[in-house]
Amino acid sequence: MARLQAAKPAPKSIQRSFELSRERPLWVTLWRWLAPTLALAAIVLLVAKLGFRAESGVEKKPLENIAYGVKADNVQVNQELVSSFDVVAKLPTGEPVRFRCRRWKDQLVVTDKNSGIAIEESNPRVEVVPVRFETY
Repeated sequence: MARLQAAKPAPKSIQRSFELSRERPLWVTLWRWLAPTLALAAIVLLVAKLGFRAESGVEKKPLENIAYGVKADNVQVNQELVSSFDVVAKLPTGEPVRFRCRRWKDQLVVTDKNSGIAIEESNPRVEVVPVRFETY
């Protein structure tokens, strides 16, 4: 028992350590939290400042010089008849019907002389028109 009591710290020394922490000035306690916070804020501001500087170093063009698309100087629309023929078919009821079929080639040409762009598009188109019901 004597050895356990000798190994046990005295209650006065524990009280003394609490008294020392109470005796510290407030700025010492605040500095423990304020220093890392200020360092982090300084790093964030430095990164933000360098990021904006890198963007401002890029050469900016006036808005009127930037092409947002093609301004068409000349637009041509053309239709060309490729072939025409008639077809006779039967309805599901068995009645014959005559159709007139036409194959067309539609062509669109758009040019922009300022940028030197010419866009040409060609599409085939089939037109089927019933002419009349043939009754026999």
